[in-house]
Amino acid sequence: MNLPNYITLARILFVPLLVAALLTPVGEDWFGISGYALAIVIFIIAAFSDILDGQLARRRNQVSTLGKFLDPIADKLLVTAALVVLVEKHLAPSWAVVIIIGREFIVTGLRSIAASEGIIIQAQTLGKIKMWAQSVAIVALLVAAANGNPPVSNFGLEYPAAFWQVTEVRTAFFDLTHLSLTSNDWKVFGYLVGRGALWISVLLSIWSMYGYLAYFLRERKNTEVIKKSDEA
Repeated sequence: MNLPNYITLARILFVPLLVAALLTPVGEDWFGISGYALAIVIFIIAAFSDILDGQLARRRNQVSTLGKFLDPIADKLLVTAALVVLVEKHLAPSWAVVIIIGREFIVTGLRSIAASEGIIIQAQTLGKIKMWAQSVAIVALLVAAANGNPPVSNFGLEYPAAFWQVTEVRTAFFDLTHLSLTSNDWKVFGYLVGRGALWISVLLSIWSMYGYLAYFLRERKNTEVIKKSDEA
């Protein structure tokens, strides 16, 4: 155990706190603020701890097997818990969350199979971008809900038009000196950004899953070629 690993464990402990903030009145009872606002603070702190533990581990030369095991688990637990609660709160479509979570199970299983055959599948850039897209989606949708739950459709396609119809925002595109956003404008803006980021997360989940599978099959084929060459 070292400091980066303790930070990773703390991020895992943030998961029940996030769920409690969203599903119970703990925010209003204990801190006098909206549960959504408290959840935003908890999630942002947890997300930045993900950056901090990695940087500390590399800077202090404390990269460990335990850390490599705990870090992705902490990330997946945090994002999965947040997405499931968003579905419960009618802020995200269940089909999108099923795709995102299902992809995590498939990739984790694929990595286990690859490891048993001596193939190490490293995290890809697309996977990291997907993670950040998910984080943006979660925070933006929580911002939208903090000002009152917006109506949810299956695809959220009505919100670009609704956002453009907000007079203050439309004016701001042409004259930034007259930018004036009401709480309803923030709700529409947060929902638009959140649903857009969620779409990106779904697409990147599918694309990165294909990338991992293609890499595994390619490395497996190369390994078989090398074995045959050695036997010959």
